[in-house]
Amino acid sequence: MYDWVQPLFPFIAFATWLLVPLYAALQRGRAFAIFSAVTFAIALSGACVVHARLPGWLPASVLPTVDGLFLYGVTAAALHYAHLVRARLRGPVFRVGISAPGQAFVAASFMAAFWLLLLAVVRVPLWLVGANAALAFIAPLDVLPYAVGLVALLFSARPARELVRVRRSTEAPADFQRLPVERYRRAPPPPLDRRPLRLVQITDPHLGPWQSVERLRSLVEELVAREPDLVLLTGDFLTMESNASEGALGAALAPLRAMPGRCFATFGNHDHEAPDVVRAGLAEAGVTLLVDDAAVVETEVGPVEIIGADFVRSERDAHLTGLLERFPDREGRLRLLLLHDPSAFHDLPEDVVDLVLSGHTHGGQVGLVSFGLDWTVLGRSRWPDHGLFGRGRSRLYVHRGTGFYGFPLRVGVPGEASLLEYEMS
Repeated sequence: MYDWVQPLFPFIAFATWLLVPLYAALQRGRAFAIFSAVTFAIALSGACVVHARLPGWLPASVLPTVDGLFLYGVTAAALHYAHLVRARLRGPVFRVGISAPGQAFVAASFMAAFWLLLLAVVRVPLWLVGANAALAFIAPLDVLPYAVGLVALLFSARPARELVRVRRSTEAPADFQRLPVERYRRAPPPPLDRRPLRLVQITDPHLGPWQSVERLRSLVEELVAREPDLVLLTGDFLTMESNASEGALGAALAPLRAMPGRCFATFGNHDHEAPDVVRAGLAEAGVTLLVDDAAVVETEVGPVEIIGADFVRSERDAHLTGLLERFPDREGRLRLLLLHDPSAFHDLPEDVVDLVLSGHTHGGQVGLVSFGLDWTVLGRSRWPDHGLFGRGRSRLYVHRGTGFYGFPLRVGVPGEASLLEYEMS
């Protein structure tokens, strides 16, 4: 029986790679067809190699079960990506039974393709010298990406509850650099001598397979219950599934109606895919949208100016300089800038705002943050990945996001549901 079932996997994998992009090209267009074709080419090549090597070291009694899991994973991936051709928000059965395992399988297989290349650097010399025992010993390492993917599947949709403290400072590091930040996840810290500005940031919720309307609404309710002075939303609210789902965003953010005049948002890059849907959803939730606009709010710690910068891809220095000149600094106000992409912080004029709030990077999404280390795969890139950064007297806080999009798992980088206490002095 198993001899007949085992060859099904490469057949279904090849059919998935061929038929889903073809269906996408016919029904949706070239861009998604190319995206799905490239994604499957990398991911399924890794999956097929790992699957083909399993009989060489896995006990025969376990092989049918593992083969069944591979079949389920590739079938779920095919169904999920086919669904994206006519994307819409789905119910919990589809999300849990198809979307989550399908996306986790694609992510693990994507990692497996590159992991196998790294292992080849070790395997080829061992094979050349005939070290068969060593080759057999490292054979189980083939499935490490799938073990990582399984763990990430269980934890990806669970943001870490935190209290973050950032101090307003007159220190002025000449060069852009990461700065220490206080994070409290379990026991609450001792109270501060002076009341801080209490901020909740919501960024990159990405309503879709990993973030249902119900899940996001529950999270927003929890954050509002922490009694922030302001709720600041820094973009990327939707995914392909939710772009056409009118009313979903407003329903998810409904708890913000309890904070009239204290909730402000700006656009991220994905919000330009369905700007009218985002505008309507934010308005329904009572959120003021600041797209290259500003507002001044009286808070318990004094007046706060909030400037929202639209997401732009080019000439960002001119765009940000012009925006900040339109709303010049006024003495006695704390000045906050909502800036979706933290890499644009490099384009800001120096010392023109006190605190910049960004998202976009999903915290780096793959890294060692869960183990208490700052390292992520974006650590050497142009994108500040997560945490606190500074240049001059301006500070940048990069939130890890409440959801994610694109690479369909968080690996070692939990989402963030934090209350930020900004110490005025």
